[in-house]
Amino acid sequence: MALLRRCSRTACGRPATTTLTYVYADQTAVVGPLATHAEPHAYDLCDLHSERLSAPRGWEVMRLAVDDRSGPTSDDLLALADAVREAAQPRPAAPPVAPPVGTRDGVRRGHLRSLRSDA
Repeated sequence: MALLRRCSRTACGRPATTTLTYVYADQTAVVGPLATHAEPHAYDLCDLHSERLSAPRGWEVMRLAVDDRSGPTSDDLLALADAVREAAQPRPAAPPVAPPVGTRDGVRRGHLRSLRSDA
């Protein structure tokens, strides 16, 4: 059973249709399609609250187009198939690695040594 996500606004019980995120570095509020997963740093909004959204003074509100189609597109499915094919291909074996400098037979020795004083 899929859980219906609700609007994040207090006392609003309407279903969420968009997700609001803030880009603090750019002073931008971004309202876009409902995110796949609920995130703690994002806010799900209903249509009413999404349309009424205003940003702090000096900030810009960026509204991304909401795609009404549900489910993956053919491009999404092709990209997924390509990723699966690529992951299934055998990887070439890595060349043998020489032991690090300062080691003998791959066993690390102490890095300090005593020096004779000529004085």
